[in-house]
This record gives sequence, structure tokens and C-alpha cells, in this order.
Amino acid sequence: MGKKGGSSHLKREAAPWFWPIHRKEYHWVVKPSPGPHPIDRCLPLTIIVREILGYAKTRREAKRIISQGKILVDGKVRRDDLFTVGIMDVLSIPEIDKHYRILPCKKGLCLHEIKKEEVDFKLCRIEGKTTVKGGHIQLNLHDGRNILIRVKDPENLVEDVYRTYDTLKIRLIDQEILEHFKMAEGAYAIFTGGKNMGMHGSITSIERRAGRRKERLLVTIRAADGESYQTTLNYVFVVGAQQPTISLPAVEEAV
Repeated sequence: MGKKGGSSHLKREAAPWFWPIHRKEYHWVVKPSPGPHPIDRCLPLTIIVREILGYAKTRREAKRIISQGKILVDGKVRRDDLFTVGIMDVLSIPEIDKHYRILPCKKGLCLHEIKKEEVDFKLCRIEGKTTVKGGHIQLNLHDGRNILIRVKDPENLVEDVYRTYDTLKIRLIDQEILEHFKMAEGAYAIFTGGKNMGMHGSITSIERRAGRRKERLLVTIRAADGESYQTTLNYVFVVGAQQPTISLPAVEEAV
């Protein structure tokens, strides 16, 4: 009988380009477990602990640190060393009082150190909407979360103020929506992909063209250095109404 399912192995040459690993030093690298982020947009905990933070020299050492419950992701203890960590996730190490947010940068994904005041919330982009039983609205977020918006009158959806590609600021402990940032001109956004990945600034224009799919619309931002940068809408992540609600690396660091 043939083997069912995907492979549990991953060659280093086939690993995502932004993983900070030596491609030709060894043949294999850890393969992330299925989780909230796809393999090409995530970092497994082993890579973070071993290669990025340098708290371990081998996978065995990294696995021991993680299995002891010393690493928290979005406020929850994660003991799987292959757990996927992606954009806007909050990684905490309470034992040494270190906290990081995973942000896009020119080199792919990076750990941006944050203060303790930013640990309790997270930004999530709305990837889709679904109407469920009773006329309520389910928001599907970029990290696999689902939030239910209860509707009093299905015939009059006054609660339906959320649109695809908008951003929600949610409290991690109970997933309560704290703020809602619309994808609109004037909002502050960061690019999560493309050649300008990691650049952030105020949205100056969103191209409107009949017949073009929404995710392919061209978005222009103006960065702090005064330069303008463009990418498609599917690579734009709003992080604040007019100013960022989270700390971001400087434009020079993003480059």
C-alpha cells in the first residue's frame, strides 16, 4: 500500500529563502508542523531558538527549552518545537523578560523586540467573511482565528462594518476586538511581501480599476523618509488609523 499524506522531511535547499540557515552545511532541516501559518510565511520555534536567538546549539537543546514551557506564542505555552510562528505573532520568554513581535522585513521575517505593554494584544488582518446560522457574521483572520460578530437583526446588518483586508486589534486573552482599522487612504500600513517587503508608511492611494481583482489593486504608501513605495493589496497590512499602533523597526532597518 502506498504512503498517504505529505512528507515529514524538508531539505535545506527547499526551505523558505528567509530562514537563517546554512544551505549546504547539512542536508536536512526541520519541517514545521501544520499550524496557523503556511510554511512559506512562518518560522518554526526550533529555528527561532537555535539560529535567531542563539539559545541552543543543537535541535536537542532547543527542543528541551521549548518542551519545558519557556516559550509563549500569543500568550499560550507552546511545547512543540515545530510550531509555526508568523506575521504579527507575539513571542514571549517570561524567564528572561524578553518579548518579540514577528514582523516582515527586507530579509523576510524578523523578531522585533517590544515592550511589555504590547504583549497583551495582536493585530490580525481579515482574510474573509462568512455568514453563519442565525445571520451572524464570522470573520476569518490571517492567522487562522475566527471571530463571530453577532447580529441583532439579519435584515438590518448595522454590525457589519468590517471589510476584507481591514485589520483588527484583538486582546489575546479573550479575543475581544479592541480597535478596527480600515484599509483606506490615510491609514498606516506595512508591506508583507514583494520587493518592498518591510517598508511602512501612510497609504496615499489605492488604485481603483474595473475588472481587476481586489487583491491585485495597486497600493502606494509614503514612508518616513519621504519616498513612495508600491505593492499589491494582498501584501498590505494596516497597522493603525493614522499612526502605527505597534512599534515598528525604522525604515533603514526594514531595508
